[in-house]
Amino acid sequence: MSDTEKPTEQTPPPAEEQPTVKPPCERLPRQIGKVPSLQQEQAYGFRHKIDAFDEEMERQLQEAMSGLSDKDLYGEAERPSARGKTTAEAAPKKGKVFRIHGQDVFIDLPGSRSQGVLPLAQFPEGPPALGAEIEITIEGFDSANGVLLLSRKGAAVEADWASVAVGMTVEARVTETNKGGLSVDVNGIRGFMPISQIDLYRVDNPEQFVNQRLLCLVTEVNPAERNLVVSRRALLEKQREETREKLWNELAEGQIREGVVRSLKDFGAFVDLGGVDGLLHVSEMSWQRVQDPASLVQPGQTVKVVVLKIDRERRKVSLGLKQLTASPWDDISEKYHIGDLVMGKVSRLMDFGAFVELEPAVEGLVHISELAPQRVFRVSDIVKPGQEVQVKVLSVDPAQRRISLSLKAAQPKEVGPTAEESASGPEPPAKPPRPRTTPLRGGTGAGAGPLFQLPKSSSPKGKG
Repeated sequence: MSDTEKPTEQTPPPAEEQPTVKPPCERLPRQIGKVPSLQQEQAYGFRHKIDAFDEEMERQLQEAMSGLSDKDLYGEAERPSARGKTTAEAAPKKGKVFRIHGQDVFIDLPGSRSQGVLPLAQFPEGPPALGAEIEITIEGFDSANGVLLLSRKGAAVEADWASVAVGMTVEARVTETNKGGLSVDVNGIRGFMPISQIDLYRVDNPEQFVNQRLLCLVTEVNPAERNLVVSRRALLEKQREETREKLWNELAEGQIREGVVRSLKDFGAFVDLGGVDGLLHVSEMSWQRVQDPASLVQPGQTVKVVVLKIDRERRKVSLGLKQLTASPWDDISEKYHIGDLVMGKVSRLMDFGAFVELEPAVEGLVHISELAPQRVFRVSDIVKPGQEVQVKVLSVDPAQRRISLSLKAAQPKEVGPTAEESASGPEPPAKPPRPRTTPLRGGTGAGAGPLFQLPKSSSPKGKG
């Protein structure tokens, strides 16, 4: 019954005959164990169901996000810093100096809503000029002041137990040496640098670093145990890796580069060109024969070398040192001519002949067939190392850097008589024996009887 309709007046029945009226808000009892259907409630509009609409929205959302990476969707994970601030971005950026106030340098970052600040102590060369462009790294955000906390690339950050963290670049002052490395002081914090983390290569004398200030990276920190470990090698490797690819793109054969000798071997020396190691072979150190590379270069020495060969696939570089000086073979044809008799010193013996040094870095070969007029079986039977000899130039080849020499051709063809032979005079020639004119005869007697003939008796038989 609606509220607008008026009830019809009727005589109420007696009380015992009045029907029982149910309350209008009473609901039917629900069946236990069966979920009521909401199919009617899900239908709306053009009779599309909510499930179908959700599937369509999910499909469109997947198409829109198909070209986006996790970094674009969620951004970089923020890590809380030791001061309770978050790091916005760790990648290097470039900003311009627009204000210097006290010990703070304010930086304007293009594309950033906030300005940045970094300590003036990170400019040891002096305060930067206004408008100067510098490369910085965002370390965190100071929500109290609304500025980004910056650090200059490669500069040390002031640290204490409340702010020091792994990966920070700090300045460590070496106080003393110990059994395993160096004891350092980082802004009043006592730390340790292992001997293997001092340099890129082996350090035999760690005492040389005492009282020096070294930039290094924090590799381990434990404020509870007051344990701080730093590494200079990690920072050097990081800088080396940044310049390695750039150097590989700039290297070219024939360039003259400056490098540092890192290690010596029997076959040569390894030279660091600033991120790329090259081999300086012993044969390329000097025009003269080098027995020991340590006689020319020492570890830690800065040298200028020539890039001879580059193997980019194997990442190998061959270097030369002697190419920076004039070669004695450049004018060798003017010094030695075919047929000249020259003096030299036997430098080394081989099975096929002997090498004779005519001047420093210039050697000629005396073949075994040119050592003596007679046949020679062993070279050492004719000459010895260090022996001064006179040789004759047979051929000169400046292109191949070869000179052929002869020892037997330099000797006089006829040898004069000695003093004793001249005093005694020549020996008379021996007379040939006189030929026999009579035939040989047999027997023991003086007669000419037949062989084994008996001698005749003194008295003839038959005479009385």
